[in-house]
Amino acid sequence: MSSVSRAAQLFRGGCACSQAILAVYGQPLGLSRKTAMNIAAGFAGGMRLGGTCGAVTGALMVLGLRHASENCDTPAGRAGVYARVVEFTNRFQGRNASVVCGELLGCDISTPEGMTQALERNLFKTTCVKMVADAAMILEEMEAESLPAVARDG
Repeated sequence: MSSVSRAAQLFRGGCACSQAILAVYGQPLGLSRKTAMNIAAGFAGGMRLGGTCGAVTGALMVLGLRHASENCDTPAGRAGVYARVVEFTNRFQGRNASVVCGELLGCDISTPEGMTQALERNLFKTTCVKMVADAAMILEEMEAESLPAVARDG
């Protein structure tokens, strides 16, 4: 099963969108599934405020794990991550027109009325699954593009 499918399956199985991304893509980078689940638990639903999509925040955490340098406590050490965050965000917006949970869902799940609307419209099983898959696919594409040609072809 592909990593994209595993992330979507985790989400469908009850994990938060942020957890599904970080758990699948964090493990090969040395992050245990339990730690990934704990770290990402509060990021779903735009941090429960309808802000930045949890699948996006999970992917940004993965980019930090993949690309932060040894001196990431300095601006220069974070520059590579920042460039990839911008690239990821541009690609995600290109596919979905936004990275904001409330805009992607068309309702504000931080309110009882918005949550009811999301549940009635089955958005967590449709729109959110697509957001998880899109975030995972973009991570895969970016990783493949950063590999040397020999590694891709070999």
